[in-house]
Amino acid sequence: MSLLEVAASRLSRLVAWARSAALVGRTGGRPAPLVEVAGLLLVILLFSRLHAAAGKDVAAATANALALQSIERAFHLDIALRANQWLTENPSLIQPAVYYYRLYYLAIIGVLVWVFVRHADVYIKVRRTLVAMAVLVLPVFWALPMSPPRFALPGVVDIIAGHDILGSHASREIENGQNLYSAMPSMHVGWSLWCAYAVWCALRASHPRMALLSWIFPLGMAVVVLITGNHYVLDIAGSAVLLAVSIAVVSAWGHLAERRRAQD
Repeated sequence: MSLLEVAASRLSRLVAWARSAALVGRTGGRPAPLVEVAGLLLVILLFSRLHAAAGKDVAAATANALALQSIERAFHLDIALRANQWLTENPSLIQPAVYYYRLYYLAIIGVLVWVFVRHADVYIKVRRTLVAMAVLVLPVFWALPMSPPRFALPGVVDIIAGHDILGSHASREIENGQNLYSAMPSMHVGWSLWCAYAVWCALRASHPRMALLSWIFPLGMAVVVLITGNHYVLDIAGSAVLLAVSIAVVSAWGHLAERRRAQD
């Protein structure tokens, strides 16, 4: 067999494998892996670009932060400064808090892959919820820029900037590519809530107690974003509202799709 024939044979097998991986029909509700990865990467790219471009008005972000601080004081929810001071007084907890804040992306990826592989029956629903959260939060970032406590609340120490596991230089590079004035809602808490929701959906029927334990993760994130000076209490509440609305939208979408299929 000539070299050209060998190359053609290998190329043919590669194309066949790619077609099988990308176009294979759903089994148990699980979509094609390559199509799924490509779609999620596109969503991540678009979300990152649109998020970075949203709400660049520093004056408006500061004014909104001051208004939110006033609301929190009126309802006795103004604990961001005290929480941050507590962390600075307990320096042994600073590095664990920074790790928790930075490495939560690993949890998101892990949960997504785990549900895809082990719980295909709920994967479509939780993935749609994840995408719905990304879509629904962008108008909020555009309409309501918000400075975090580390920028707009006197006395708050920027914990992440001072103790970043990536190093101060790497930290600045990351933040330069992101929108620093999108504190409302907290997407650190939002994505963590999604992780808990996905695990809860996957385990609530077979392991209900273990499913409830998943909600410890976003509770921990809520504490971390407060004590590190990155979010207010109402930012955390906004994250819970975002998840609830996203779940409702996905549910409504599913019911509408079922009706259309029934009519067809």
